[in-house]
Amino acid sequence: MSRPLLYLDVDGPLNPYAAKPERRPAGYTTIRAAVRPGRPLRVWLNPGHGAALLRLPYDLCWATTWMAEANRWIAPVVGLPELPYVDFGAVLFAQRPDGVHWKTETLVEHAAGRPFAWVDDEQSPADTTYVTARHPGPALLHHVSPRLGLRDGDFETLSRFANGLGA
Repeated sequence: MSRPLLYLDVDGPLNPYAAKPERRPAGYTTIRAAVRPGRPLRVWLNPGHGAALLRLPYDLCWATTWMAEANRWIAPVVGLPELPYVDFGAVLFAQRPDGVHWKTETLVEHAAGRPFAWVDDEQSPADTTYVTARHPGPALLHHVSPRLGLRDGDFETLSRFANGLGA
């Protein structure tokens, strides 16, 4: 059996953008990413997150608005290799009348029945309902506070989910 996928968002889980704006969280470094024309984005990243993510029993995949740019700006700082990413294309930021997040349907299609965990700060009960109804494999939608970013407890939850799949 192949390992489950871990869909990883950047802003919120890796970049706790909602933390106090005047104080970088302990253990984080600041980068200025020029991903869009105009003023560079201030991004806080924890260089230890890459090693912790690589220790998890998952195949990692970016699930972020950064898409391919995550490999340029985020991966080197947190210590990740180049990762595949989900191309959200035309659905990027698209509003749905059913309240399902714009990433959800694409992630379910991308997983193609394979077990997955999705780490993000914007999921809702509508997303859980959608995944439960349309994804035949096990799935974990794991919310991370954008004020805190990934913490030890998040890594423990992700590990338990993946290790429980073999039982």
